[in-house]
Amino acid sequence: MIAAPERLGDDVRNKLGDRHNALYLSAASAWEIAIKHRIGRLPLPAPPEEFVPERLVRDGVTPLPVEHRHALRVASLPALHRDPFDRLLVAQAQIERLVLVTADTQLAEYEIEMICADGRTTSTNRG
Repeated sequence: MIAAPERLGDDVRNKLGDRHNALYLSAASAWEIAIKHRIGRLPLPAPPEEFVPERLVRDGVTPLPVEHRHALRVASLPALHRDPFDRLLVAQAQIERLVLVTADTQLAEYEIEMICADGRTTSTNRG
């Protein structure tokens, strides 16, 4: 959303900008942002510890902490994806019943509701 806004379809950009939609940023995503910035894979206009909180406030995004129940849910997820950050986001989406916005279409194999960055919506049975 920040590093490559051109990857977002117009519909997704509109949904994210609609103040009627609650937006959350997982602490797992903040952690990944910090790591990628530190290793030079994510340029930011300010250090992540300043930039992320400022953007949360500016964009009306609610921080989503990582709780034990989120971390422990990862153990019950099928091994469809290897990225630990993404697996944690899937667990949070399942437990909190949130829609996950991502460019990673492979995550659609999990039992979550997901909006692809290009605008396609997928929904799987949450059984």
